[in-house]
Amino acid sequence: MKLHRVAVTGMGAICGLGNSLDEVWKNALLGKSGISTLENQNTENWPVKFGGEIKNFKLAPHLMELKDQDRFDLFNQYALHASEEAVKQSKVTEAGYAPEKIGIIFGTGLGGFPHIEANHKIFLEKGARRVSPFFIPSVIPNMPEGLISIHYGFKGINFAVASACASSAHAIGLAATEIMLGRQDAMLTGGTEGVITGYTIAGFASMKALSRRNDEPHRASRPYDVDRDGFVMGEGAGIIVLENYDKAVARGANILAEVVGFGASSDAYHITAPHPEGTSAMMCMQQTVDSAGINLEEVGYINAHGTSTPLGDVAELQAIKKVFGKHAYDLAISSTKSMTGHLLGAAGGLESIFCIKALETGMIPPTINLDNMDPACDLNVVPNTAIQKDIKYALNNSFGFGGTNSSTLFKKVQ
Repeated sequence: MKLHRVAVTGMGAICGLGNSLDEVWKNALLGKSGISTLENQNTENWPVKFGGEIKNFKLAPHLMELKDQDRFDLFNQYALHASEEAVKQSKVTEAGYAPEKIGIIFGTGLGGFPHIEANHKIFLEKGARRVSPFFIPSVIPNMPEGLISIHYGFKGINFAVASACASSAHAIGLAATEIMLGRQDAMLTGGTEGVITGYTIAGFASMKALSRRNDEPHRASRPYDVDRDGFVMGEGAGIIVLENYDKAVARGANILAEVVGFGASSDAYHITAPHPEGTSAMMCMQQTVDSAGINLEEVGYINAHGTSTPLGDVAELQAIKKVFGKHAYDLAISSTKSMTGHLLGAAGGLESIFCIKALETGMIPPTINLDNMDPACDLNVVPNTAIQKDIKYALNNSFGFGGTNSSTLFKKVQ
């Protein structure tokens, strides 16, 4: 069976750094923090009062009528917003592909949690009859795909992936596979998340997973720093358009990068803690590079999972050293979560976009808030300031609760 090459032809992004890809990328290269005191909700009784919150967002009415916008949870709206940007850039709707050959696979970690929380309160205070009839459609994880397929008329494969913080990275790998096998000509993929709520903050805080720097939120996400004390909740979406490479070339598409490798593994160790030796993370990265048929030394940049947790940051870097050997010290490695916070199920989508932009521009976004490097984190994690580096391959790592791991490898267009 012939395997088809996979091109990236469009991207769209929204997160605390901005409401468009250009704004997000510009602020990432400037090393700005998209993390701030939360303004969209009353946080009076919350243990953590900050996050990578999106400000001043209103979905365009041509994507969803105004009367429906209060009925559909934010993760749906973020996906619609970022997908429009990606579709416009790709011009995939002008490609002439049959509707049944354009599919959608997104990742999301928790789905429509704000509406779950709100309707649960209504149920308890006002009774079952007052629960919204839009409650279930609003919160199910695959509704963003449904809404987008309806909007554009895409009739191909359509489903959601829910594998915690690896969700959208897994989605990208599965979407690329659909094109490799020739079952789809084009795919929208990536991830979306909008779960900054009292319940989720309380739950992660109870696990002692979150930073509690309420007095300086912009400095709270600090991967690899000795004073890191947990991750920061973020929200948003990162969506990319994939196409059959040869068909994209034939139609004159602007090819941004190529998806050349994908790997996945399980720690089989602990429900939340990473394996201390990073054995399965190693296997995941090695599998990804091997699937691309390249040498480890050809990888130039890794957008790390790097959540700003004491155990996770060290475990990932140790795994990178074991996989790449001496070349690990030549790699540029950064955690853009230092600026965006952790988008949970959408992290891999947004961070894959950062990898693609790094290939496209030759600029590597930094890890900010690095004041005192942890001695155990002794690789080049691009501290505080973006750097220029011409790279041919970029790797994204996304690891999730339950011990699930995913890596994706992108290649620069020559």
